[in-house]
Parts: sequence; C-alpha cells; structure tokens
Amino acid sequence: SDYQQLGYNLRINLFQGGPLKTRSLMRDSYLPDIFQKAVIDPRHWHGRTINELGRWYEKYFLDLNVQKAMKKKYG
Repeated sequence: SDYQQLGYNLRINLFQGGPLKTRSLMRDSYLPDIFQKAVIDPRHWHGRTINELGRWYEKYFLDLNVQKAMKKKYG
C-alpha cells in the first residue's frame, strides 16, 4: 500500500532533505555592490526612530493600565 511504500522510502532515506546551498531570487537579481552599499541604521526602523516607538508603547500601556483600573474600580 501507499503507507508501506512511504515507510520504506523513509527507512532507506530516499528523502534526503533540501539542497545544501540555498538560493535567493533577491540575491540573484541584484549585483553584490547593492548589498554592500546598504547600511542598516539601528536607530531608524521602517520610517520611525526607536524613540518614537518607545513613546508610542509608553502611551499605549499607560492607556491599558488606566482602562484596567477604571474597570476594576467602576466595574
């Protein structure tokens, strides 16, 4: 049956996994100098700086805490 055939293939290690060297369409599409020119700025994240994100999360969690306190006090 198909189940026994699959078991046989797994036992003899017919399915040996993927290729040892992976290929990327993006890496193949661009020249290597494009990746060397790209500089990652850790303080700039998708158009927002880390400080802006930190302030947003501060306000968000403060709002959550206020909502929890109001719910606990007034029901």
